[in-house]
Amino acid sequence: MRRLSAALAFALLVGGVGRAHAEPQQMVAAAHPLAVQAGLEVLSRGGSAVDAAVAVQMMLGVAEPQASGIGGGGFLLYYDGTSHAITVYDGREAAPAGATPTMFLGADGKPLPFRQAVASGISVGVPSAVALLETAHKEHGRLPWSSLFATSIEAARNGFPVSARLAAWLDTVKPFADEPSARATYYNADRSPKKEGDIVVNAALADTMQLIADKGSAVLREGPIAEEMVARVRSHIRPGTLSLADLANYKVIRREAVCGPYRVWTVCGMGPPSSGGIAILQALAILEPFKLSDDKPNDVRALHLIAETSRLIFADRAHYIDDPAFTPVPVEKLLAPAYIARRRALISLDKSMGVQGSVPPGYVEHGTSHMTIVDRQGNAVSFTTTIEAPFGSLMMVGGFILNNELTDFSAVAERDGQPVANRPEPGKRPRSSMSPTFVLNRNRDLVLSVGSAGGQRIIGDTLQALIGMLDWNLSAQAALDVPRILNMNGPTELEEKGDLPAQAGRLRALGHEVQVRRHEGGLTAIRREGDGWGGGADPRRDGVAKGD
Repeated sequence: MRRLSAALAFALLVGGVGRAHAEPQQMVAAAHPLAVQAGLEVLSRGGSAVDAAVAVQMMLGVAEPQASGIGGGGFLLYYDGTSHAITVYDGREAAPAGATPTMFLGADGKPLPFRQAVASGISVGVPSAVALLETAHKEHGRLPWSSLFATSIEAARNGFPVSARLAAWLDTVKPFADEPSARATYYNADRSPKKEGDIVVNAALADTMQLIADKGSAVLREGPIAEEMVARVRSHIRPGTLSLADLANYKVIRREAVCGPYRVWTVCGMGPPSSGGIAILQALAILEPFKLSDDKPNDVRALHLIAETSRLIFADRAHYIDDPAFTPVPVEKLLAPAYIARRRALISLDKSMGVQGSVPPGYVEHGTSHMTIVDRQGNAVSFTTTIEAPFGSLMMVGGFILNNELTDFSAVAERDGQPVANRPEPGKRPRSSMSPTFVLNRNRDLVLSVGSAGGQRIIGDTLQALIGMLDWNLSAQAALDVPRILNMNGPTELEEKGDLPAQAGRLRALGHEVQVRRHEGGLTAIRREGDGWGGGADPRRDGVAKGD
C-alpha cells in the first residue's frame, strides 16, 4: 500500500493533476498539486469551499511543510455566493502573556541576529490555523469535520514524494537537520537531505491529524501535544514563555473586511493586524487616475508608478499599522480621498521621490502559502497560511513544525525615543503583510480571488496581480506570470525574468536605486471566465490550479 500510494503521489507531482476543462464550475488553486487534489476530492463529495480549505491546508502541512501547517496561523476571507457577504477570520498567532517589548534584543541591547531570533522559543506564537479552520467550518462547512483529513493522513502515513522546492529548502536551511524529529523525517541516515522524488513518511503527523479529525482544535490547547509544545518552547536555549494558558485562551477573531472602489469594482481585503488590505486599497486609489490600462506590464511609466506608489504605502504601513487591540489604526483616514490625493501629489513622472520616512523594521519571511477556492455554489475562500520562515522555528512537535511568527514584530521597540507601533507586547498579534483579496462587481458578484506568499513582498505581488487582471485584462495565470517590480520604501527590485531587467537603466535615470534579483512569488488566483472560472498558480513555486 505504501509503495502504491507513493507511486500515485509521485505521478501526480511530476505530471500535474490534469488540465481543467473549459469554464469549470468549481476550482482550487494552491501551492502544491497534492493539496489541490485533496481540495478537489472534497468538492467532488459536495463539500463547501471551507471544507476544501481544511483538506488543502492539511495536505500543505504534509507536502509543503516549510511554508505552513498545524503549527502556524493565517487570515481567511470567505465569500457567500448566495448573500454576497464577506466574513473575515483572523487566525493570526498571538504573543504569549509573558512577551515583552525587548524580547528580541540581545544582552548588548541590539536586535538578535535573524537566525538566532528565528531558531528560538521566543519566536513561537500560539498556533492558530486549526482553530481558524474549525471556526470557519462550524459556520460554513457542509461535510463532517472528521471526513476532511483522510487524504492527508494517508499521504503522511504511507509516504509522499519530495518536491523540488522542499528539497531546495532542506538543502538550504541546514540547521533544520539538528532537530531530531526533522532529521528522522526529512533526512537520510548520513544527515543528507532528502532529494526531489525521494519518499517521506511522517507517521507522527498522521497521528496528530487523526486526533484533530476526531477531537478538533482542543488537541492543540490541552493534553499531551499542547504540553509538549510548551515544554519545547520553554526548554530551548533561547526560551520563550508560551504556556498552556496561552494556548487555552486563544480566540479566533471575526473582523470586518476593508473594502474600497477601483474603477467599476469593489476590492475587499484583510484589515489590521494585516497591513495588506489597507496598503493595496491605498495603492489602487493612488494609481487609478494614471490609467495603467494605457500601459503594458513592462512599460517604464507603469513600472515607475507602481514603485513610487509602493514607497508611499510602505511608509504608511510602518507608521500606522498595528494590532488594533493595542493601537488605534486610522483605517478610514488612510483611505480617505483627500489623504490619497495628498499622497498621489508626491509622485512625479519625471523622477523618483526616494525613500519616504523609515524603512519598515522587522525580519523577512518566506514560509507562507496561499490557497484560492471556489465551490459549485459560488462560495469562495481566500486563505493565506503561514509558519513565517522556512521550517518556522526549526522545532517539531507531533510531526508538525512550530511557527516563528513573532519575528514579524519589530525587532526594536523604540525609534527616536518613540515606541514603534509593531513592538512585541503580551497577547498581541504581530503586523502582517498577508493579503487575501476578493474583487466584486457592481452586483457584488465575485469577479476574482487572489493572494500570495512572500513576506512583505506579498503586498506588491498581490497588487500587480490585481493590476494585471483588472487593468490589463490578463487571465489569472497570465497575470501571475508577469515579472515583478517591487519597492518596500527602499531599493526598487526588478525580477530577473524576461525583458524586465532591460528597464533597469531607464529606472535608474529616473533616480531609482535598482536591484535585479530572483523572486520567489507564491500567488494563486481564480477569476470569473464566462459562466465558470479560470485559475492560476505562481510558476515560481510548485502550485497548480484545477477545476471541474
